[in-house]
Amino acid sequence: MWSTTPRGNSLTTTMTNTTTTKNLGMTAPISAAGPEQKDLDLTKQLEDALRPHDVFESDEELNHRLSVLSQLNDLVKQWVKDVSVEKSMPENVATTVGGKVFTFGSYRLGVHNKGADIDTLFVAPRHINREDYFSSFLEVLRHHEVVTDLRAVPDAFVPVIKFCFDGIDIDLTFARLALKEVDDGQDLSDPMLLKNLDQKCVRSLNGCRVTDEILRQVPNVENFRLTLRSIKLWAKRHGIYSNVLGFLGGVSWAMLTARVCQLYPNAAPSTLLQKFFLVYIKWQWPNPVLLKKPEDNGLGFPVWDPRINVHDRFHIMPIITPAYPQQNSTFNVTKSTLKVMQDEFKSSLALCEEIVAGKCGWDKLFETPNFFSKYKHFIVLEASSSSEEDQLQWEGLVESKIRHLISKLEQENISLAHVWPKPYPGQEEGNKKTTCYWFVGIVVGGSAGAHLDLTAPIKHFTDIVMRSAIQINVWKNGMRIEANYKKRKALAPYLPEADHWKLKNDRKSSVSQLAAAVASATPPTTAAAAAPATPTSPNGLKRQPSVISPSSSPPPTKRMNSGSVEMLDESSNSTPTATETPTAPQQSEDNGTSTTNLAVVQEDNMETTATANNTTPATTGNNGTVAVN
Repeated sequence: MWSTTPRGNSLTTTMTNTTTTKNLGMTAPISAAGPEQKDLDLTKQLEDALRPHDVFESDEELNHRLSVLSQLNDLVKQWVKDVSVEKSMPENVATTVGGKVFTFGSYRLGVHNKGADIDTLFVAPRHINREDYFSSFLEVLRHHEVVTDLRAVPDAFVPVIKFCFDGIDIDLTFARLALKEVDDGQDLSDPMLLKNLDQKCVRSLNGCRVTDEILRQVPNVENFRLTLRSIKLWAKRHGIYSNVLGFLGGVSWAMLTARVCQLYPNAAPSTLLQKFFLVYIKWQWPNPVLLKKPEDNGLGFPVWDPRINVHDRFHIMPIITPAYPQQNSTFNVTKSTLKVMQDEFKSSLALCEEIVAGKCGWDKLFETPNFFSKYKHFIVLEASSSSEEDQLQWEGLVESKIRHLISKLEQENISLAHVWPKPYPGQEEGNKKTTCYWFVGIVVGGSAGAHLDLTAPIKHFTDIVMRSAIQINVWKNGMRIEANYKKRKALAPYLPEADHWKLKNDRKSSVSQLAAAVASATPPTTAAAAAPATPTSPNGLKRQPSVISPSSSPPPTKRMNSGSVEMLDESSNSTPTATETPTAPQQSEDNGTSTTNLAVVQEDNMETTATANNTTPATTGNNGTVAVN
């Protein structure tokens, strides 16, 4: 399985010893050395370590997916024929115009997990338009016996219909080509197919075109797939797999992995995994990651080019898609999320070195770190609504805007803001499905006695959420977003009881465990003898004794403000309108002064909350001021 003979297409070929290497990428390989027996053994151990995490499907499950895709493809063809006849096309011609379902994303790359959804693209001939797709085809799906959980999102950046087809979740996008017919042999790699298409069709086609181009740019597909499976599992377990929150999504991790495969074309997956962390520790961001030389086909579509586009110059971690029109897939990354990922690269490289040395197994790499033990200060984001159906939309909207809060926090006296991507449900019996919490760990920077005002970034965040909710008609009575500052020991009410252990001080417990181990192995000694030992986290890595300050002295006392805005409809008949827009907190007129009423507390206080109630999504309640609880 672990072939040392690379596959792929290239312009140049070099010879190293007896191994033929096809060069891919922007530079020559760092090393063309093939694997040794130890590398192959480690690769087998890596594959065994992945199996308990359901990253591989059985043959029966794979066959079921193929059956679902075949049925969906037949359904699409029949619908195209019926619509063509309705548009006065002769039936014998309508039978030949075709229509086809393509796959992309993790399924097309061959790295999907057990139970994962399938990203699909419906490509139609030119006489079938998007309005037909979101009307009559939607009705066909609605009345199909094996289709459930149907939901259309026509206004999305990439319009999509989501549904479950015979137990398999499907995301189906749509693109219309400027062709009379789309047969089963249709190839989407030709960039001239994009000519005269609208932006939505180009974006839909880009999913397939990027996925196929990634596979063409790796020297050994099988080695790439196992390495990427490992990287995806690692990223999810370490809480850095989320494009919407400012980390990386599936396609970005795939491109990073593909670039490492280009740099070490003959290496085994166990080696590629270790080199992955090494390469991106050393990478000089914001230099872009490119799998191939960018091309301009003269079709006029915007491409990523910081020489021309000013906004491209501010991208922190550019990873450029290999298919025209080239785009940066990581424009959501912030300074904080990049720092978090770099720290994970460093700690994981150290673990890989221990694994290679035989000190531990691959299981250690896929352990979830204790997020809560890393930080002393947190912002708790609470999103709630009055019904489960409303909460589903509300939670998705709030999540999509959290990265704006992270960016604003970075402008304050905060050196790092780290959001854990998994939201926690409400802990009370009546709100488990109508409330959720996100936790943002923060590292406070600046000088002693500095003033930290969190009200402004939080107010900016809630305004963005409110404005977006109005524009896309999501806002409903009872929807609420609140943000509170908390210290770690005050987070217990927001977490399930099974997770309360995560709030304990890892440093104390680690030192205690180490002292106990020393005491059991040697004659009794003084407590001071065990104290200098380096504390370790649950995954066995060395950790700093303090996340607030690198010095050994206690952190300086700081004053903090924290704000929250509830989007509540407190009047009997008030409803949001598209013309209403959120406003910033107005000035208080109490005693003729012009000040904003803010909560100010010392750092040692357990909680700080400032809340403004709104009669509509626009901030009009309480005369526009931020009231103190």
